[in-house]
Amino acid sequence: MEDCIFCRIAKGEMDADIVYSDDRVVAFRDINPQAPVHVLVVPREHLRSAFDLGEEDGELLARIFKVIRRISEDEGIAGTGVRILTNVERGAGQSVFHLHFHVLGGRPMLWPPG
Repeated sequence: MEDCIFCRIAKGEMDADIVYSDDRVVAFRDINPQAPVHVLVVPREHLRSAFDLGEEDGELLARIFKVIRRISEDEGIAGTGVRILTNVERGAGQSVFHLHFHVLGGRPMLWPPG
C-alpha cells in the first residue's frame, strides 16, 4: 500500500530506528514509546491486522515470534517480563492499519494496574 507508513519503512523509503531486518520481517523502535523498550515488529507484506492472517501465514507468524524473542533477548528484557500486543481496528487502538506487534518491557507492567 502506497500510503502505509509501515510499508514505507519496510521498503527503506522512510527512516526508522531499525533493530532487526530480514526478508520477511522488520522491527524498529516506536517513535512514541510507552515503556523503556518499545519495539514494533511488522511483516514486510502488507496485512491490515491479525484478522487478515490465514492458515498459509503460519510460517510468517512463527518467524515474527522468533524475532520478538530475539529482540527481547538483545534488549535485555527477556528474563524480566515482556508484553506483546497487537490491536485490531480503531476501537481497540489500532492507528496504523498494517499488522504490527508491540514489544514492551523494561519496567513492571502488571494488569490490572496498581
